[in-house]
Amino acid sequence: MRNIVKLSLVLAVFFLFSSHAVAQDSYFNNSGERFVSGIANVATGWVELPKNIALTGQRDGPIYGITVGLATGLMHTVGRTLVGGLDVATFWLPLKPSVNPPYVWEDFSRETSY
Repeated sequence: MRNIVKLSLVLAVFFLFSSHAVAQDSYFNNSGERFVSGIANVATGWVELPKNIALTGQRDGPIYGITVGLATGLMHTVGRTLVGGLDVATFWLPLKPSVNPPYVWEDFSRETSY
């Protein structure tokens, strides 16, 4: 019971000091966008694998697509999934999403950057 009271007090203080953020839509927009894109990236991080195989194959040929694209896709799959989890864990920080593009399907022809 004491833990619940302590947690309630901490949250109340947090919201008290962040009341100036209510006037700015950007805080809630950025936090919400970071949370939603983080959930989406954790769930769809695996799409980086076929995306990078296809991009590398189109740019450098099918042999590179199968070898280098596969390795790049595995790297970006792990990266997007982990960074998405980090975005979910720290969504309350009013930052933009850490992955660019924020969603894997947003610009399928562009390589992912962090």
